[in-house]
Amino acid sequence: MLTAAAYFTAASADEAELRALADALYRRVDWCWAQPRDAAVVHGWKPGSGFLNYGWEGYSEALLLYALGLGSPTHALTDASFPAWTGTYQWENLYGIDFLYAGPLFIHQFSHAWIDFRGIRDRFMREKHCDYFENSRRATYVQREYAIRNPRSFAGYDEHGWGLSAGDGPGARPRTVAGRRQSFYGYAARGVPYGPDDGTICGPCVLSSLPFAPEIVLPALHRLLARRLPPDDRSARASGYNQTVPGATPAGWISEGTFGLDQGMIVLMIENFRSGLVWRLIRGSAPIRTGLQRAGFRGGWLAEEGHR
Repeated sequence: MLTAAAYFTAASADEAELRALADALYRRVDWCWAQPRDAAVVHGWKPGSGFLNYGWEGYSEALLLYALGLGSPTHALTDASFPAWTGTYQWENLYGIDFLYAGPLFIHQFSHAWIDFRGIRDRFMREKHCDYFENSRRATYVQREYAIRNPRSFAGYDEHGWGLSAGDGPGARPRTVAGRRQSFYGYAARGVPYGPDDGTICGPCVLSSLPFAPEIVLPALHRLLARRLPPDDRSARASGYNQTVPGATPAGWISEGTFGLDQGMIVLMIENFRSGLVWRLIRGSAPIRTGLQRAGFRGGWLAEEGHR
């Protein structure tokens, strides 16, 4: 809604109404309601049982949630909320690459579909001499390196066959792979290097890494298109495919699902790679700028007056 409000800037009655509705809906959200016990934001709420017993812990797509919650002019998260979350971060060195760890690749993408993190840093990233955009680039390379090493000997893993994330899976019967009994899951948040991993690659998460590392994403995309499944781009759009599990095609199992969340990410990230349109729009969004500044982000476009 904030993106739409930033795009439709004409003085016409329709576009003025759209901006007013987006602002009203955003102002209604009671973000601090999700802080029932302490500074941490709880992970969810269910009718009948109330708040879940755990909160947002470890680096995740909550980066966008905190920016939105801290930027509210009416019911904002407390200043202590963001440090409480970043205090649970896990910085690792994998395959010689230092980065802020999260296993599934979508975590390193979701917030970036809207917010341009290039050159802006919070306290955590200032201490690491990094930023979240560079971190996502490194995470993309970690995924590729894992596939090259292919420690579990799955079919189709190599320098152009990589990308583990949350998505659909074959849910097939266990079978023997490289001398071990391997289970195959349905929907799962697959990740590297600690798993779960059952040989399922997520095509949309590869495409959604395009702004971070086009030099390795484009060859991987060419490989997906070269699979020549009907239609030719199905592997790239489907939630997952698995060459270790036999399927209806010679290339193995492929998900019948093409889910809106995946497709939306593909569209947004391709456009950010092409033109930076969504990033430019959100740079002009006062709530996002306020939220990032309250979270401790400094530098880059946040320090520029002519940010649009």
